[in-house]
Amino acid sequence: MKQPLSSTEENYLKAIFKVCERSDKPASTNDVAILLNTKAASVTDMLKRLSEKSLINYMKYKGVTLTDTGKIIATSLIRKHRLWEVFLTDKLSFGWEEVHEIAEQLEHIQSKELTNRLEEFLDHPKFDPHGDPIPDREGKFEYRQQVLLADLNKNTNSVIVGVNEHGTEFLQYLEKLNLILGSKLVVLDTFTYDNSLLVRVNDQSEQTISAKVAKNIFVQKI
Repeated sequence: MKQPLSSTEENYLKAIFKVCERSDKPASTNDVAILLNTKAASVTDMLKRLSEKSLINYMKYKGVTLTDTGKIIATSLIRKHRLWEVFLTDKLSFGWEEVHEIAEQLEHIQSKELTNRLEEFLDHPKFDPHGDPIPDREGKFEYRQQVLLADLNKNTNSVIVGVNEHGTEFLQYLEKLNLILGSKLVVLDTFTYDNSLLVRVNDQSEQTISAKVAKNIFVQKI
């Protein structure tokens, strides 16, 4: 019987999946180190260990990708994480800025039956509270057409469907501006000086959005 993976090993697999998903290229040691907030030397040691377990394809200086087995494990972790986030917000009334750290702990529960029952209890949600897709039991994601708020042109109408950053301070900041999932936006003006945007939120207040914030909000055009 194979020894189960540690939480740290699972976190590395999930991080590699996310880096590769964003760039569609092998993840570098530095990419993984930044995402996990650790030292590159520690990442290298872990990559060697995961390679020995046939969970990743690792060649020094050429980056790392997941094997089929590693991808299945990483996808399962993401599935559990995002389902728990839905549960925490919808059933326990946690704010979307509070759930990430709790879900980081809950995602390491191994029971597939618990995960499947949780999904059924939540009526098979497709997206988590931050707008990220939740993989189904076969590990398939339902992606939608979305763009960054920063890429919208003047007079474009849209609705917020996701965020690229899940940090507590960022999400609390968005709440203060009422820039939450489902909020309707129209770009009133763009400013080339600093790439900020003037938007109207829900046909009511007007807000000036910095380029940094606009690059972390996903919208759908309407």
